[in-house]
Amino acid sequence: MLITVLDLEREPVLFDLTLAAGTIDYGADVTQVSPLAVEGRADLVQENHGPRDVVEDIRVQGRYSGEFEIACARCLAPVRRTIEGRFDVLFRPLGVDQGSTEHSISAAETEIGYYQKSGLVLEDVLREQVLLSLPARTLCREDCKGLCPRCGRDLNSETCACDPAPADPRWSALSDLASRIKT
Repeated sequence: MLITVLDLEREPVLFDLTLAAGTIDYGADVTQVSPLAVEGRADLVQENHGPRDVVEDIRVQGRYSGEFEIACARCLAPVRRTIEGRFDVLFRPLGVDQGSTEHSISAAETEIGYYQKSGLVLEDVLREQVLLSLPARTLCREDCKGLCPRCGRDLNSETCACDPAPADPRWSALSDLASRIKT
């Protein structure tokens, strides 16, 4: 769904959508497995940067909910999670903040995104918001044993016959230190 400044000049854009799985590409480790319910609104916010310079920002507010499968951080098994969230983001025209001088930005300015002349694609906003709401690390279970680093077998369901890795001689100084601390 494309949100344009021209549409917003007339009235706010309200949206209440259900996006089917596969509509948005979240990358290799995240898969949407149920429809993503989204509702919200987009408004035009005019910001004065001088007596004749008006910047037309797009503010998008909304909420979303859906089921996702995320790869376990240790064994790569799919883990199903319900992801829900709210967002309130501001988008500024691309290039409007470019200037010849450098200046520091405030914490609020780090929350500003940019849109191109054609407008803002809602699916891009949702992709970013869903990815930001995912946990940094997902495990299938707390005691997940992961994959064998040598043969790649899932140690949760089978054992492997790999020899234990030889100690790396670069770590010997630390192991010597550890043995001295214990005594």
